Amino acid sequence: MQAGIQNAANIPELRRRITFTFLMLAVYRMGVQIPTPGINGEALAAFFQKSSATLFDMFNMFSGGALENFSIFALGIMPYISASIIFQLLTVVVPQLEALKKEGESGRQKITQYTRYATVVLSLIQGLFISIGLESMAAPGGGEMIVNDPGWSFRLMTMLTLTSGTAFIMWLGEQMTERGIGNGISLIITAGIVARLPAAVVQTGKMVTSGDMSFIFVPILLAMMFGVIAVIVYFETAQRRIPIQYAKRVVGRQMYGGQQSHLPLKINMSGVIPPIFASSIMMFPATIGGFVEVDWVQRVTAYLQWGSLSWTLLYVGFIVFFCFFYTAVTFNPVDVAENLKKNGGFIPGIRPGKRSADFIDKIVVRLTVIGAIYVSAVCVLPTILINELNVPFYFGGTALLIIVGVAIDTISQIESHTIMRNYDGLLKGGKVRGRR
Repeated sequence: MQAGIQNAANIPELRRRITFTFLMLAVYRMGVQIPTPGINGEALAAFFQKSSATLFDMFNMFSGGALENFSIFALGIMPYISASIIFQLLTVVVPQLEALKKEGESGRQKITQYTRYATVVLSLIQGLFISIGLESMAAPGGGEMIVNDPGWSFRLMTMLTLTSGTAFIMWLGEQMTERGIGNGISLIITAGIVARLPAAVVQTGKMVTSGDMSFIFVPILLAMMFGVIAVIVYFETAQRRIPIQYAKRVVGRQMYGGQQSHLPLKINMSGVIPPIFASSIMMFPATIGGFVEVDWVQRVTAYLQWGSLSWTLLYVGFIVFFCFFYTAVTFNPVDVAENLKKNGGFIPGIRPGKRSADFIDKIVVRLTVIGAIYVSAVCVLPTILINELNVPFYFGGTALLIIVGVAIDTISQIESHTIMRNYDGLLKGGKVRGRR
């Protein structure tokens, strides 16, 4: 792995991809600093400074501080993720979308287009509710109003600005995925979390100097962080390898096949998708409830208050659901068994075909159960750290899981490009030439 990363600088194409990715992330971070028109920045900063750890802190973390500044990227990429969740669920329920998905690349492009339209609609809805809520909010202690000039002109401007910002982030993520390295959407979320880590370190230092946190607890906190990172790395790289045997076949006077291989199955096949999807769902009603002064909406918001038992159980339930759902979407044991059968491969002791598919499916279900428990435990860790130990939000397990998971995936893609480049160099430098 280390050698592959060191050789990345010597590959022109890979170097261009990495440079392009960093440039797009820099553009994103610059946009986070551009405020939305019509907002009193001082009153908004005072409001967030006095607010306690809530779902808004999680929203602010995923947006990289854009919500706290109420910048043009205040909604972040969450509307796009919510739209993706909706259409991934609809592909299982709606036959037309399922048929589009089976059409291949053209069908996936059509579904992606629908997802973009849904992202714009969700952004407009969220922008409307946020603008209405901000008009009635003021700095703590009877301070200045957050909105300078409330009314429909401010609401329409906010809806247009926030929707345009989300659409631009969506475009950035797609460009990074296509022309850069790694998954663009995941990298944008990771960049936002990493950008907030220095502020969390400063906040921890202030808590130590003020006496809110014991100095002795700091080494324990660091040891806990490194322990969580070690657990994440272990589970994200762990595999269950199913042995595969290929039958021997004779072609002419030569015998082919007979090799032994394995089918690697990750414990956490869904990666960081479940906590991101679950967080997106939990933040959507909280965003509306935090700005809409309606009785039943406020009751639901109070019931789903961040850190409460009901919120934690619902959050864990969504994580478990998306672990199984995303694994079922991305991995089909029947297709794997059929491909093995076509290529002359079989699992020792298991008959090819349906028996092999059932065997692989049983292992995948067991692995997904373990992966769901692991992801849930890591993601619930911030609730314990904040409620019991008064630790800043960004040291929680959700942030570490996303950072470490995305880093592992990005490094794997860099290694893949390096290996591909080495094969290209071997072919170009060889003496084998085609017939003329």
